[in-house]
Amino acid sequence: MVYRFKLVSDEVDNFSREIEIDSEANFLQLRNAILDSVGYSKDELDSFFLCDDEWHKEEEITLEEMDSSSDTDSWLMESTPLYEMIEEEGQKLIFVFDYITERCFFMEMIESIPGRNLAEAICTLKKGKAPEQHVDLEEFEKAVDEKISKDFDISEDFYGDNQFNDDEIQDLDYVD
Repeated sequence: MVYRFKLVSDEVDNFSREIEIDSEANFLQLRNAILDSVGYSKDELDSFFLCDDEWHKEEEITLEEMDSSSDTDSWLMESTPLYEMIEEEGQKLIFVFDYITERCFFMEMIESIPGRNLAEAICTLKKGKAPEQHVDLEEFEKAVDEKISKDFDISEDFYGDNQFNDDEIQDLDYVD
């Protein structure tokens, strides 16, 4: 069976990719197909996250072992076949390609094609230019600060005074 994945980015409006890959392939092969399709190097740490319908991260599939605790399941790209984690069309995933800035691609398994096999993954659709693999951290921090200041006016008084007064705590009457 072949899975078809669609990838989009929240950084670039007209960017998308479609990747077809055999369901027996592992997440490392999917990772490499994604990185090849966007021209990124393969020497960075990255992860896949299975998501619920609202894009909340659930299970993580990592490139390398991150946590050796036996309390949690650990999924490695190289040893985890796609069919083991992806069961139906519409499955949402996030592929984090830049851990420092949490930049990622949003993915969805849009079609499963029974009766077909692929020896290796192929990119069947390339639309738009991918976001840069790395960003200048100073520019990134500046952009984040600008967005925060637009979204949240720190001069507003949400709960009365905008200053803390130690006397307010000390003057409280306690009930025994």
